[in-house]
Amino acid sequence: MKQFIAISAIGDDRIGLVHDLSKVVADCGGSISESRMTALGSDFAMLMLVAGNWHSIARIETELAKLAEASGVAVQVRRTAQRGTREDHVPYSVDVVCIDQAGIVSGLSGFFSARGIDIGELSTRGYSAAHTGAQMFSVYMVVNVPSRIHVGALREEFMDFCDQMNLDAILEPVKN
Repeated sequence: MKQFIAISAIGDDRIGLVHDLSKVVADCGGSISESRMTALGSDFAMLMLVAGNWHSIARIETELAKLAEASGVAVQVRRTAQRGTREDHVPYSVDVVCIDQAGIVSGLSGFFSARGIDIGELSTRGYSAAHTGAQMFSVYMVVNVPSRIHVGALREEFMDFCDQMNLDAILEPVKN
């Protein structure tokens, strides 16, 4: 029977870090079901959902603890279960671009939370505008909208909210 663990790891950004962690998973008989990995400042961060049988999962936990101690990488492991499908929800993507300002993620997450809408995925990125050099901020989200919510009304409320916060945004169904 498949078991799952969620692994988070962060350490100095260096060549080979992804290999070190993914090798532990593979050598112990696990498989990476999902992952997100990125450089954050001078560090490198990874989130992984790993599947395996009970023996593989136990070995991965032990070997990751050894790797963390030897390499100085901060590793956390948590037993979890695969996320069930949500048949009463429709996934929508949200793309936002704006001049960088405080409170963007808090405002967006508050908007969706207040309406009982689950955030399934969120990533952000800051960058300089091509011609002006202005500090810009982009947000990509996948939100799971309950089928009971009227999407037209939600879209209108969302666009009003974005106008108030001076955000350029798109809310559209996820295309598979």
